[in-house]
Amino acid sequence: MTPDLRQFRYFVAVAEELSFTRAATRLMIAQQSLSQQITALERNLGVKLFERDSRGTRLTDTGALFLPEARAALARADEAVAVVARARRGEAGELSLAFLATTANHLLPPIVRAARSRLPSVSVLTTETAIGSLVDGVLDGSFDLAFTRPPQVPGLASHTIATEQVCAVLPAGHPLADRAALSLADLAGERWVMTPRSSWEPWHRAFDESFRAAGFSPQVVARDASVQGFWAWSRPGSG
Repeated sequence: MTPDLRQFRYFVAVAEELSFTRAATRLMIAQQSLSQQITALERNLGVKLFERDSRGTRLTDTGALFLPEARAALARADEAVAVVARARRGEAGELSLAFLATTANHLLPPIVRAARSRLPSVSVLTTETAIGSLVDGVLDGSFDLAFTRPPQVPGLASHTIATEQVCAVLPAGHPLADRAALSLADLAGERWVMTPRSSWEPWHRAFDESFRAAGFSPQVVARDASVQGFWAWSRPGSG
């Protein structure tokens, strides 16, 4: 019969107290029950762990060898229980976080640092992806959490953590480049570079509604999914 962790705890208590009486008091059990469990442990292991005589209780050589192993086994068992408890509270395991390239520099780092500081047992895994893949990944369970943009998606809970102004990227020297603020209507005659419609249709529908409200349909000369691409297309003569 394999010894159980309770017997390990009883053995460690007796080994540390070198007294069955004190160990029983510490464990809050009857001394007779403690003696029976130690005897059962010795029988299961096939060795004698303690010597008991008129001078008291002392470990045998085998008992002395067994003591650090029993302590290690108990510590490992306690840690296993603690890991499960942390996981139950959401404080252990992995957190898969998806983000857009436009959030990588200013929004992502402080949030990841805070998560790792508050939840040191949680591995935070980050993935940069396009907005459509980001939303789909949360819906199908590939990602636990994502930093995205409006509009809201049915079936997903969302919370606003930052509000940003929309900006227009214009070539240097453009007549509108020095303006402190622009309306969408101010850009009606410009050539537009936008993300592919396939990247996330709900996002483009929101833009379409804004364009209609401003009274024009944009002249889209190129579509690019990358931030670097937008900067390249903003050169004079491109878009």
